[in-house]
Amino acid sequence: MTYILVTNDDGVHAPGLLALAQAMRQLGRVEVVAPAVNQSAGGHKRTVFQDILVEQVTLRDGIPALAVAGSPADCIALAALGVVEWPPRIVVSGINRGQNMGQDITYSGTVTAALEATLQGIPAVAVSLAHFTAERVEDYEVAAKVAVSVVAKVIEKSLPQFTVLNLNVPPGPYVRGIRLTRQGVSDWHDEIERDGDIYRVLWPTPVGIPGVIDEEGTDFWAVHNGYASLTPIHLDMTAHRFLADLAAWDITISEVHPQDQNFDAEDANLKTP
Repeated sequence: MTYILVTNDDGVHAPGLLALAQAMRQLGRVEVVAPAVNQSAGGHKRTVFQDILVEQVTLRDGIPALAVAGSPADCIALAALGVVEWPPRIVVSGINRGQNMGQDITYSGTVTAALEATLQGIPAVAVSLAHFTAERVEDYEVAAKVAVSVVAKVIEKSLPQFTVLNLNVPPGPYVRGIRLTRQGVSDWHDEIERDGDIYRVLWPTPVGIPGVIDEEGTDFWAVHNGYASLTPIHLDMTAHRFLADLAAWDITISEVHPQDQNFDAEDANLKTP
């Protein structure tokens, strides 16, 4: 039977996680390893040189799960180190409460949990619902159905190394279909409140950039037009098209030797020839 590992960044008791775990049981056996508390916008954070508490919990419909006092990436890393059976056939992360499109993916714990999975050699899909007020399992029903279709195909076909799929589903009871998209561009306007020495960053809101944020072919365009957006994301962040321009800058430095800078190789724990 296909073994599927489910995680998220909204926390182990989030309704989107439960909806996803329930849906994935159509495709195989499900294990859940998720953050103990909300880790939204945590990015690809890994906990090192610190203890990480892992506790057994039960989701609302009786599904057992492991609650990890760490990040979404910690959940996958610990799974790979043996806190649950490894390897799964696929890792599915979500369903996130709110979109993960454009520059969101650099912040998203949902997406970076999937990226950690592909670093560990496992195909992965990140799933998000573009609906920030979804509070019930039922709110995620449509997104879960779309996720089943995508995950079933990944189980059949697999994915290239260091590549994950980022799925964003529009809100509402009806989805017009799936569009293959590229990462769009968003302009986030943060706001801050201050109370004495206490600062609170308010939930940011995206401000559209005319001709960019809704450019056809982007994740934003698809979701704003009622389609589920499916974007392949690769861990290679090299700006390949800029390499030639950068080479034309002809950046040079004079040869530097440790002794020229009065380096103490022994104190710096450097090994010199």
